[in-house]
Amino acid sequence: MHSGARTLSLTLSLLLGSIISNVSAFYIPGYSIKSYEEDEAIPLYVNKVYSDNTQLQYAYYDLPFVCPASGKKHAGVASGRGVSLNLGEVLRGDRIMTSDYDLVMGQDQECSFLCSQTVDRAGVKRARKLIEDGYVAEWIVDNLPGATSFVTVDRSQKYYAAGFKLGSKEFSPLTGRPKYVINNHLTLVIRWRQAPGRAGDQGGKVIIGFEVYTKSIGPGGDREDSGCPKNARNPQDDMELYIRPNNTLVAQKYPSASYLPEEDDLDDGATLTIPYSYSVYFREDTRVDWSNRWDLYFKNQEESSRIHWLAITNSVVIAGFLTAVVVMIWNRTVHGDMKTRDGPMEEGKIRIRRNLSSGARTPRSGEKSPSGLLDRFDNDDSLSSDDESIEDITGWKLLHADVFRNPAYTGLLAPLIGSGCQLVFMATGLLILSCLGVLNPSFRGGFVSVGMGLFVFAGMFSGYFSGRVYKTFGGVNWRKNTLMTALLIPGLLFSTTFVLNLLVWAQGSSTALPFGTLVGLAALWLLIQVPLVYAGSWFGYYRCRPWDHPTKTSSIPRQIPESAWYMKGYYSVLGAGLVPFAVIFIELLFVFRSLWQDKSGYYYVYGFLSVVSLVHILTVVEVTIVAVYILLCSENYHWWWQSFFIGASSSIWIFLYCAWYYFTKLSMEGFISALLFFSYSLLACSVYGLLTGTVGFLTAYGFVRRIYGAVKVD
Repeated sequence: MHSGARTLSLTLSLLLGSIISNVSAFYIPGYSIKSYEEDEAIPLYVNKVYSDNTQLQYAYYDLPFVCPASGKKHAGVASGRGVSLNLGEVLRGDRIMTSDYDLVMGQDQECSFLCSQTVDRAGVKRARKLIEDGYVAEWIVDNLPGATSFVTVDRSQKYYAAGFKLGSKEFSPLTGRPKYVINNHLTLVIRWRQAPGRAGDQGGKVIIGFEVYTKSIGPGGDREDSGCPKNARNPQDDMELYIRPNNTLVAQKYPSASYLPEEDDLDDGATLTIPYSYSVYFREDTRVDWSNRWDLYFKNQEESSRIHWLAITNSVVIAGFLTAVVVMIWNRTVHGDMKTRDGPMEEGKIRIRRNLSSGARTPRSGEKSPSGLLDRFDNDDSLSSDDESIEDITGWKLLHADVFRNPAYTGLLAPLIGSGCQLVFMATGLLILSCLGVLNPSFRGGFVSVGMGLFVFAGMFSGYFSGRVYKTFGGVNWRKNTLMTALLIPGLLFSTTFVLNLLVWAQGSSTALPFGTLVGLAALWLLIQVPLVYAGSWFGYYRCRPWDHPTKTSSIPRQIPESAWYMKGYYSVLGAGLVPFAVIFIELLFVFRSLWQDKSGYYYVYGFLSVVSLVHILTVVEVTIVAVYILLCSENYHWWWQSFFIGASSSIWIFLYCAWYYFTKLSMEGFISALLFFSYSLLACSVYGLLTGTVGFLTAYGFVRRIYGAVKVD
């Protein structure tokens, strides 16, 4: 009793903590506005560094060549203090911490000295490697990421790219050798305007832009007593990341070498001092409203909109063609077959047709065998008439006694269908919330956090559908089915994430999940989802009737005739998957670009994605109906698993599309980045395949029940 109470208390605590962390990071544009008074301190947060060329991210304060946090208070909070993150932020590798940068509303600072950081050879080598890989830093002011500002060629439009470069790689015009310089002076431009409503009448201001301009200023030259450069606008030299090699130690290491390598990891105590400084400017900008301040991060909106409309047109054309095919099947074939049936379907007629197909029938006793040509002609007319009357019971109607025969591995199919329904609920909820604007770029990590919450609470739907399908299949061990539903798919997802997390943790990346987060995920799974699956499974198995089948299943299975080569399982599955893939592949380009190639941008066109997804699901439904009908017409009643595989088949093409995208569009380097890319792609395609496979199964089940329920069978 007490242990159960403690478990319930722990579960409620986890839920409350998750909700509070989500609420603290959430706001709806136009409502939750933060306004600042004149001379009010504004906190600046540092987060992480990331690159489009690799999947490894690092916390900003973990870098050995940046100024560490001093612990002094800025905007009322000590620097170096971590900010509470929601689950989505942790999963995306965020490590947000307060910084030592002083920002005061309305007060410009020509130059402020931050620190002089001493870096050894290993630190210099690390900095050069990050610069070569194109890493950019992400800072945050008023929930806006610091951005690099760009303008179009005709200078008519301005747009932002989140983050700013750590440095640059240049080449000497004389020697052609590479030169690495670090950006050690930053100009922070805060764009503001009067706050709307009563706060604006009282002098409040809102931040609508956060721009970062970088410069590299060498340690020499004229500097103030504070350490700031006297001429920060036009510096004389750059801050080069270079420490002269110690040729004496290198020669001792390679005594017989005729050439001494310049780059070596020898630790001889040599260091490089990097001075860091920054400037701050506040500029009023009335051209952008607070509610539209994220629009500058969504670059090339007009061109993207044209491509999105092309994707929708492509989807609608394919779906329209399939709809015409399905309507033709229903009206001319299925509906026509049912209209021309005058009486019940009898096995005797099927046997008569088989005898007729083998030749002339044997005369009955007392019946004279036809001998004349006219008699034979009359007999042929009778056979033709019988043939036409029995033609209606060929094909799919012959399977009425076998079409609902239980498939193989029902103990696996039922949990898969339950987990697929769980994913359908989660995906539907995410798309609806995204279209309503609840999930937006300002809600950092919200998509993953809300998705995880929907997935956990949808465990009840998973258990219900799994239990009811299992009962329909005649299963008796419902507790075993419940455990399979609750542990199979979530367990595979958790174990795969855990293994990948170990690899990322070995690289020291911030993408690695902390141990506490892993424990929290396991608690959400075992303490919340598993009981919900159990409750749903009990209700679906004990409180609901199994789905009724319109025909009875015979005790002896019917022999399946040999089918054509294109009707083989893998051929038909792969061919059917091409059609849904053709519907969604254009929109996938934008999703891939946002996930892998352009991390400084944000995917924002959830309205287009929802329309394409809706048409895509409609295409999966129609392809499944056509494929299952063709399968039944070939007198093959093994449609249960086939419908699931047909619905999931487009995931195979999407994974191949991911591989093509990796080799042709991306420039990732390193084995770990490639492993993470293909592992996460395979994981995502598997989840997508489970979702669409469930849609295909439920569609086929409803279609088969409908057509056989409308036919009278004795």
